[in-house]
Amino acid sequence: MPKADIHPNYQGAKVSCACGTTYEMASTRGAFSVDICASCHPFYTGKQKLMDTQGRIERFQKKYDHPATPPEQK
Repeated sequence: MPKADIHPNYQGAKVSCACGTTYEMASTRGAFSVDICASCHPFYTGKQKLMDTQGRIERFQKKYDHPATPPEQK
């Protein structure tokens, strides 16, 4: 059996997101708000933008005017 009077009070909590969605959960903190949730996160909504990694080195070299030179062979 667990010891009495050592565990925190676990109560119902209302979690509200910046997008306006609210969730009913249980927490030791009580009610609180979050900046992003599963309803508005780009990964879960399918609106995630993938970064194009093609040409990153060439853009860096062009920006800083470094010619592309292969490493020396020894």
